[in-house]
Amino acid sequence: MRRLTVITYPDERLKVPSVEVVSFDEELQKFVEDLVYTMKTSPGCVGLASPQVGVHKRIVVVDTSASKHKENKVSHGLLVLVNPVIVQREGEFVVREGCLSVPDYTGNVKRHYWIRLQAMNEKGKLVELETEGFEAVVIQHEIDHLDGKLFLERLVSPKDLFKRKVYKV
Repeated sequence: MRRLTVITYPDERLKVPSVEVVSFDEELQKFVEDLVYTMKTSPGCVGLASPQVGVHKRIVVVDTSASKHKENKVSHGLLVLVNPVIVQREGEFVVREGCLSVPDYTGNVKRHYWIRLQAMNEKGKLVELETEGFEAVVIQHEIDHLDGKLFLERLVSPKDLFKRKVYKV
């Protein structure tokens, strides 16, 4: 496994929408391993999308199981979501988000509290799940990356962007 280089704002590659994955081969599985390794070795990271490392394919990895976030009531552990689609959503709330690709800021963003989604795993098997709270927020955040969007575009208001004081290591 290797640690991939994370692209940071304002790099224009972060605005490029990703394409659907059609081949679930060994190359994909190796890339997913590298993506998971990069997420797990990045302090405070609970999700990573492939466009953040310059690969514009619809691949997301999420693991909120170690998070102490107050909205982390549900965690499915490590999730590998290929071609994820949110098929149902309910409730809205405002939550503070950060991002490896926007390392110096956090911001208040409105997200859905509960989602149901469908995706494939790295082997091409269908994954269907419901989740809520923090895990749902992380998944929505990462799917935004697949569509070329950053949390900066979803701020509740321009006043809801905050300079990050300290990076927790």
